[in-house]
Amino acid sequence: MPPETILIILAVIFLIVFLFASLRVIKEYERAVTFRLGRLRGPLGPGLIFILPFLDKMVRVDLRVVTLTIPPQEVITKDNVTARVNAVVMFRVTDPVMSVMTVENHAIATSQFAQTTLRSVVGRADLDTLLAHRADLNEDLAHSIAQQAEQWGVEVPVVEIKDVEIPEMMQRAMAREAEAERERRAKVISARGELQASEELRDAAITLSEAPASLQLRYLQTLLELGADQNSTVVFPLPMDIVGPLMNAVNRFSGDADKDLDETRTKPGLAVVDRAVESESR
Repeated sequence: MPPETILIILAVIFLIVFLFASLRVIKEYERAVTFRLGRLRGPLGPGLIFILPFLDKMVRVDLRVVTLTIPPQEVITKDNVTARVNAVVMFRVTDPVMSVMTVENHAIATSQFAQTTLRSVVGRADLDTLLAHRADLNEDLAHSIAQQAEQWGVEVPVVEIKDVEIPEMMQRAMAREAEAERERRAKVISARGELQASEELRDAAITLSEAPASLQLRYLQTLLELGADQNSTVVFPLPMDIVGPLMNAVNRFSGDADKDLDETRTKPGLAVVDRAVESESR
């Protein structure tokens, strides 16, 4: 084989190897930050890109949302309660060049800063705020982390506190407090119900007093309800307009009898008889 043919074959093989070594495929959700002899070329992609072997260095940057779990942190709240808190941080790279040029590893940096921010924010809140107003703490966390991560070309859209672990003694105290609060609410609701019932009864009494016929109908309905039950004892309710005159007559009769007895005792002839009766009764 002539030497020229061998050189041509070697040149073709070298060209093919060079092309395979120079071509890179960048996916749609990726960007390639390339450096040529140490100088930045800028982000490339997506699609097929060309780099020079041994001269260009490429760093792939993923633009998708990354879910980062913050490990549990020992935190002392504002009211001196020890708690273990963990959270979830979701972030994504918005500027591939800044994420490579300004920080060595943006994921590790975001994780470490999120841990310190979590301890700081939770330490400024009391236990009730941590348990009942988690949304406000999440917003504060997201704002603090996003403000710092923005300098790295990273956007932090979501920060959520997952679990809050408190001592068992504090859990029992909170359970007793919740039970007492429920009992208080039950008593308040019962008192309000009694007040409303009394107001309704007052209105009903006023309405019945304006129409005596309706009072008689109510009396008959009550008798019908009593007769429907199989009871051995039957109670007959009597309206006050019937019982009132009868009670007044009895009171007048008893008053007249007492008055006649007093007048009889004041007569001289019967004084001795009264004393004799009294001594005999003794």
